[in-house]
Amino acid sequence: MSTESITIRSTTSDDALRLRDIRLAALRDEPDAFGSTYEESLRYSMDRWHRMATEWNYFIAETVDDVVGMASGNVYAPLTTTAWLFGMFVQPEYRGTGLAQELVARVATWARSENYTTLGLHVTETMSRARSFYEKVGFRLNGEFEIMPRKPSLRLLVMTTDLEHNEQI
Repeated sequence: MSTESITIRSTTSDDALRLRDIRLAALRDEPDAFGSTYEESLRYSMDRWHRMATEWNYFIAETVDDVVGMASGNVYAPLTTTAWLFGMFVQPEYRGTGLAQELVARVATWARSENYTTLGLHVTETMSRARSFYEKVGFRLNGEFEIMPRKPSLRLLVMTTDLEHNEQI
């Protein structure tokens, strides 16, 4: 698949349904990769989806017909001096096309515009493909981890990149 016909843009309140659809697709595809579950996200009110689309700094990747990826950039309460990448997902048929790197780059651009010099993320320990991708675009494990609150059997590894020196994103 080519990414030439894909647009990446920030979400607005008009994107609440689009964000809901791609988030639910992500939760079905990789349930252990996210802090919420499909079942609980399915119960979110439309008001919550509207707030997420306007307040959570989401970027969506879309074709003429469908949303095929998403990522969000924000702060994470324990580490407010670092910008964080959240909710990263690309539909399986678009993996390996460069779309994921474009989404990460969009979040990195936002982080730089907010004067952050470090971008961090959590990756579930069992997600080796995702971890490899993040390493490919310049993230490194920093030795820290957290336990996933909703599923204590999963460890969330912390990866970071120096935005001042990462030319890949």
